[in-house]
Amino acid sequence: MNNVQTEPCQVIGIAVRTTNENNQAATDIGALWGTFMNEGILEAIPNKMDTTVYSIYTDYEKDHTKPYTTLLGCRVNNLDHIPEGMVGYSFDGGNYVKFTVRGDLTKNLVINQWLKIWEMDLGRVFTADFEVYGEKAQNPSDAEVDIFIAV
Repeated sequence: MNNVQTEPCQVIGIAVRTTNENNQAATDIGALWGTFMNEGILEAIPNKMDTTVYSIYTDYEKDHTKPYTTLLGCRVNNLDHIPEGMVGYSFDGGNYVKFTVRGDLTKNLVINQWLKIWEMDLGRVFTADFEVYGEKAQNPSDAEVDIFIAV
């Protein structure tokens, strides 16, 4: 893990309101990924800067134990046109702690890191945390994913 500064950005994608209580997020976020992958959401996002997929956790009611919004989408040049059924968000950027995980995405690679993060005293601010699924995440059995935690 290391400290990094992120730039402001805009993202368009699809979102769900969920909670970690009773493992609800696993169901909701899994379904969100299914929709994203199976319904051509990536291709339908207008003005995207590239095809890197961001999984963003924001609109926290309090912290990771309370409801929050998960957004799957891409960075875009502007929010001028948000397709029906999608949402657009602007994020300020700021101070983050970056974690990088490597391995098999189908074997709970990312959630296992989150379980560790939830136990850490990072000084989280619960504005917008996110995962980055870029070129190195294209092979699910040997992927590399960056996780950014707002502090």
